[in-house]
Amino acid sequence: MNYLYFWIATFLGVGKLPKAPGTWASLVAAILFYPLIETPWVLGGLLAGIFFVGVLACDGYSKGLKDPDPSSAVIDEVLGMGIAMLAIPKAWPYVVMAFILFRLFDIWKPFPIRRLEKLPGGWGIMADDLMAGLYARLWVQIGLWTIYWIQ
Repeated sequence: MNYLYFWIATFLGVGKLPKAPGTWASLVAAILFYPLIETPWVLGGLLAGIFFVGVLACDGYSKGLKDPDPSSAVIDEVLGMGIAMLAIPKAWPYVVMAFILFRLFDIWKPFPIRRLEKLPGGWGIMADDLMAGLYARLWVQIGLWTIYWIQ
């Protein structure tokens, strides 16, 4: 197995935690991305890099394990959580909202997330969480608009 793929795909080993590795990866990502909320162009560029590196690493990692979507590959959760946090207000209640919504959409997998999961190799591993992150970000924005119009 290629150790570089392992370290990237498992987000430096977070994916090897015994219980809920995707949730742990999302939580660590939220903490790491929090300082970047006020610079969405930096966070967006970082996320674009994570997407493409993640596709490559997850593809190699999953082939090495002979498992099309290993639960220990959690760089996709890092991507999705980052997208859910992109350009939100820098306050923990919004981050918590993004976290909960991202995990909800990642687990529930409404259309077309489940279809994206079926893309080949690393593309499927990364694309479904990208979409779950976009759904979470959309609903955070709806919450922000609702708060704005209620006040």
